[in-house]
Amino acid sequence: MTSPRLLGRTIALLFLFTIVTGIIAQGFISERLLSGSADTVAENILTHRGLYLFGFTVYLLEMASQVVTAALWYILLRPVNRSVALSAAFLELSGCIIKSFARVFYIVPLYIVAGGGPAHALDGLTTQQLQAIALISFHVNNQGAGMALAFFGFSTILNGYLIFRSTFLPRWLGVLAMISGLGWLTFIYPPLGYGLFLFAALIGLLSSVVMIVRLLIGVNEERWKECAKRTAA
Repeated sequence: MTSPRLLGRTIALLFLFTIVTGIIAQGFISERLLSGSADTVAENILTHRGLYLFGFTVYLLEMASQVVTAALWYILLRPVNRSVALSAAFLELSGCIIKSFARVFYIVPLYIVAGGGPAHALDGLTTQQLQAIALISFHVNNQGAGMALAFFGFSTILNGYLIFRSTFLPRWLGVLAMISGLGWLTFIYPPLGYGLFLFAALIGLLSSVVMIVRLLIGVNEERWKECAKRTAA
């Protein structure tokens, strides 16, 4: 039988890895290189090409970690309600797919401003036009990431509900998770989501830190096994 305590601690470590890689890629690489006018962004990409590509790698590691985390959350929470746990897992996986696809538009500007695409594909476009296309591509990347946050909001609310209903984790932890999910759910309407982003991010970070600490402390194994037996019966 899978150890629920080991599952919880593995989720906590992967959750922490996902957060750290996301902060590195978005806060320390993407925002640093891709802010400003179109010509500034193009110059940053060319000057820091290695760092830019490293950011793409970190983004992919972030998504791989989140996919595994979603699967492990399903295993941990399915004794509470298998259907709801499966729905939460599929919603989070959908967000991961959307966000991963959006990262294609993160890498596209490199090919536009540095070449490397099909020969003569961009012939006839001026430097200013190429830089503008690169900047638009980056903004599409951001919009895709914002769309994914709405899916993560749904999955977080459902997981929070399952935690609240469970007996092997504190009910208040589920409430905190649902509040965090409501913050990300604002991205259903992007202007609202971006307007409240700082508030949603702070609540989400606080909830994540508390969740990680509590999972590292450990899941109540006896109650988890009792819940699993009731579900099997």
